[in-house]
Amino acid sequence: MIFYMRGGEHDVLGNEDLRRAIAEAFGALGYKKKVLAIPPDFTRFHSHAGILTEMLWNYYKNALTDILPALGTHTAMTDHDLQTMFGSTPLDLFRVHDWRRDVVTLGEVPSDFIYQQSEGKLDYAWKAQVNRLLVEGGFDLIISIGQVVPHEVIGMANYNKNVFVGTGGPEGINKSHFLGAVYGMERIMGRADNPVRRVFNYASDHCSGSLPPIMYVLTVVACGSDGKLKVRGLYIGDDVECFNRAAELSLKVNFEMLEEPLKKVVVYLDPSEFKSTWLGNKSIYRSRMVLADGGELIILAPGLKEFGEDHQIDALIRKYGYRGTSETLAQVKESNDLKNNLGAAAHLIHGSSEGRFSITYCPGHLTKQEIESVNIRYADLEQMMQKYNPKKLSHGINVLPGGEEIFFISNPALGLWAYKNRFI
Repeated sequence: MIFYMRGGEHDVLGNEDLRRAIAEAFGALGYKKKVLAIPPDFTRFHSHAGILTEMLWNYYKNALTDILPALGTHTAMTDHDLQTMFGSTPLDLFRVHDWRRDVVTLGEVPSDFIYQQSEGKLDYAWKAQVNRLLVEGGFDLIISIGQVVPHEVIGMANYNKNVFVGTGGPEGINKSHFLGAVYGMERIMGRADNPVRRVFNYASDHCSGSLPPIMYVLTVVACGSDGKLKVRGLYIGDDVECFNRAAELSLKVNFEMLEEPLKKVVVYLDPSEFKSTWLGNKSIYRSRMVLADGGELIILAPGLKEFGEDHQIDALIRKYGYRGTSETLAQVKESNDLKNNLGAAAHLIHGSSEGRFSITYCPGHLTKQEIESVNIRYADLEQMMQKYNPKKLSHGINVLPGGEEIFFISNPALGLWAYKNRFI
């Protein structure tokens, strides 16, 4: 059921609109004695989820007893990050998700369903795992907050992904990511209905009986003509229809379709948001369908200091590198460390151009040797920032003083780019 819905390609929801929406939607639910909020972490700062979480705390007061950021495999947020994103929300409400140790299994999606969804490529069962707080915390309401936007693993981010991945465990995260990689990233991105989403929806329908009711608060955010972020839509509900409505709007405002492929794309990664290739490779995921064969992707990454935020995943990326689907699948068969970390294997597949275009990272902290060791080109950040100064570039096509033409993306997390013949 949808409790609140507003959105349009040119709509703009201000903070007062968001407050009224919360009062309307949650007022309809009646009194709640103990509430858990699950917002995204700092890597989704631009989602407006921090502001909404603060508003929910102001609405529920003492009834909102716990806030569990949906870290997935990401690094725990610092107090500074929490204050920056969630404003005046008390720090003592926040809990840290430990994806390796602090999970319980709700149920299992059978192997025959995975076999069907993977078109016969995979036949493992999938465990629906969540942080034990969701089951054991004694809540009478869970509120999952986040942004719907094109996504490389799940097609369109959020809804039950926030629960099964954001608060999920090793099997749930690794096997869902691997399913998406094997099925094909370019067949998934920008599509609300896909094999990975169907697995999560199966888990919601068949494995979630021990969970309290879950309400989803979903934003759609896009850049306005002034270059500033606007909330274009807000959808609050307790089922997939809420997500589908948000996904429809996101596809309209977050997806840029071009007539022809691009020869050179330059992406800037905000150093406060992107510190690893685990996150920074959104530059590759979101632009790959617009890059021409033989094209060039240049990634300006002043905050880049590691490959994986998780130490074990970082080590695997350094060991195996980004070498394409066929080589990675062969490594999975031969190597137990990768076989037991299918999420890392999926990331290695996603982070390769499969030889179709070149990828050049310009890191702030990683060395030339480190970058090249994982099969990526390296360029000096300072030199490239002088050549492609983000402060002087505008989104889209730019013609530089020497006549060079580039396409500039200031934040790859906010959209998806493709040319018509590639997105079918």
